[in-house]
Amino acid sequence: MSYYTKYNQLLLKRPLVTNMVTTGILFGSGDFLAQRLFSQNNKKYDYPRTLRAIAYGGILFAPLGDKWYKLLNRLTVPKSLSWSDKTHNRVNTLLRVGVDQLGFAPLIAIPMYYSAMTVLERSPDPVNDISAKLREHWLPTLKTNWLVWPAFQTLNFYLVPVQLRLLSVNLISIVWNCYLSYVLNDQKSHLLHVSEEEVMV
Repeated sequence: MSYYTKYNQLLLKRPLVTNMVTTGILFGSGDFLAQRLFSQNNKKYDYPRTLRAIAYGGILFAPLGDKWYKLLNRLTVPKSLSWSDKTHNRVNTLLRVGVDQLGFAPLIAIPMYYSAMTVLERSPDPVNDISAKLREHWLPTLKTNWLVWPAFQTLNFYLVPVQLRLLSVNLISIVWNCYLSYVLNDQKSHLLHVSEEEVMV
């Protein structure tokens, strides 16, 4: 029995637990890459940072993502008599990508990431820190998101079975999470510098 077959069976029997474990591991992999590729040479590996990424991916993002992709799969447009099945599938795919990229990404996924990670870092002033990170990073992250995800999600929603969509997202997310982890962590010094200048003024 292949690993794919075993994994697919686990997804069908225990979809939530399987997605939580998989997503946590892949979020952690993204942070590992970010630390290895982009951290300063003299900086020690930050294990709690990777654990935070695993916790966020496994405990918060996976259950939400699992529900979200199943909900999107039920989102369809009325089938016109003049449409073939293939055309109807294509229109449904474009609708799902539009809702995902114009609703979920900017309003839920990106704010939730910066907010949750700030709380997991045990910030002494989480409200102000979250506000600062969103002001600094929300729009650049969203613009980068739109360079990557619309094209991928079009293929994902059109070609991949619904139970495997979160996994396919998570595989691409290794690189995406590497980017998010870099933005969140390796630019903290810039945010602190800006905050110090504001205090001095």
